[in-house]
Amino acid sequence: MGKIRELFSDTLVYGISSIAARFINYLLVPFYTMYFDPAAYGIIGLIYGAVVFLNVLFTFGMESSYLRYGADRERSRDVFTSIQATIFGGATLLVLASWLFMPLLAPLLGLDAFTSVPQEEIAGPTAALGLHPFTAESLFLMMLAILWLDALTLVPFAELRLVRKTLTYALIRLGNVIVNVALNLYLVIWAGWGIEAVLASNLIASLLTVAVLAGFTSDMYRGRWRREYIRRALWFGIPYIPAGLSHAVNEVLSRFAVNNMPQEAVDRLYGSQYTAEDITGIFNACIKLSVFMLLAVQMFRMAWLPFVMRQSESDDTRKTFAEVFTWFNLAAAVVFIGVGLFVEQLVQIRVPLLGGTLIDSRYWMGLYIVPWLLMAYWFQGWFLNFMAGVFIKEKMWYFSIIAVIGALITLVGNIYLVPLYGMQGAVWVKLLCFFSMAILIHAVMQRVYPVPYNMKKNFMIVLFSGAVVAVGNGFGTDFFEPLFAKMVLFVLSLSFLALIGISERQKR
Repeated sequence: MGKIRELFSDTLVYGISSIAARFINYLLVPFYTMYFDPAAYGIIGLIYGAVVFLNVLFTFGMESSYLRYGADRERSRDVFTSIQATIFGGATLLVLASWLFMPLLAPLLGLDAFTSVPQEEIAGPTAALGLHPFTAESLFLMMLAILWLDALTLVPFAELRLVRKTLTYALIRLGNVIVNVALNLYLVIWAGWGIEAVLASNLIASLLTVAVLAGFTSDMYRGRWRREYIRRALWFGIPYIPAGLSHAVNEVLSRFAVNNMPQEAVDRLYGSQYTAEDITGIFNACIKLSVFMLLAVQMFRMAWLPFVMRQSESDDTRKTFAEVFTWFNLAAAVVFIGVGLFVEQLVQIRVPLLGGTLIDSRYWMGLYIVPWLLMAYWFQGWFLNFMAGVFIKEKMWYFSIIAVIGALITLVGNIYLVPLYGMQGAVWVKLLCFFSMAILIHAVMQRVYPVPYNMKKNFMIVLFSGAVVAVGNGFGTDFFEPLFAKMVLFVLSLSFLALIGISERQKR
């Protein structure tokens, strides 16, 4: 149990900092939904969808390579310097290439829609779409600068995780979020900027983060660039490129698919008062509500891969991995049931100072997709658990193949289901994609690195949680009685999950 406590300790530190950072950063969601209309918020979602996709190319799997080879502390300085220099050169070339192709790429983000609108003609709610004092070109260049700076933080952050400087890691991440949020509030409320404030704030926060990380990891830059280390790092990391691109497709393609729905489909599903851009903004806001499950998966991921490498030579590693998987599912079940049952109440929480609710009421029509999103990201956590054996055995090409299969499911599914079912079709595809990837990576892991997972018990936890949320959300329309019933159901569900946890602990 000591090893699981070690993982839990690191996860807790990452988790507390991530919760604090996410909470502060989440203040931007009610802020954006209050100050920007759905169409503007949809553009923000598309821009950051592109960031997720391009970030894979800017980093080309080097985070995992450093976690794999930087664990050898005798060679870590040379590995650090070699990988960091390679990222610097590669990211710089990609910025130049993206700048050259900007006329082709910028319209994909919807920026071309605003370039022809004179600033003096922008008024009222549409002012939030304004480009004062920037142009669409400068927004695109700011996005590239953010990608370049964030790429340079990748290896320093991985070093902090590898040597278990979890508190330093957490504080730097938290500082980045505080600066970003503070600048957003200032630039939009007091300076009167529009969506350009989002990128400008992120850019300044990323620049400060690069400077702070350079100070904390300055000793690591004393290493030498070694070709043989880069060769090994690239061989290990290159499979992450198709895998990472596929993951990005799985994450963000649905936003672009929703944004490209024909108006006839929008009219049929949501009414003629909406446009595809409006639905994209609503969809983006509802994705943000899945932050609770994403946060659970993220805080686990931060501690998981370094833990896997530290424990890879232990005699009882496989048994430990099986136990971790069960505990992960119990924690995810609590998040799923809590958010899935009370999402309608969560969005009505009043935000101090801003004067609005957690999500503006213009976006509530999409709340029915939130449980599906939570379940999808839960299965993403399964995929992360099952990566351990593939990671240890350096069979990363399996990872890439499975990720490509997931991307194909996402691509075909969105093409066929989004025009028919809109946002609902998009989240069904996301759930199918992550579930399929989890099952496939589990099959591969059992072949290359067998682990005695209790799949029957863990499937039961998922099915039980889904049934609780389905039943809880069918309690009628009256606010008070259904809420009381949901609270009773939540307490009973927690009791049942606690019994499973107690039985798991007694096995030790």
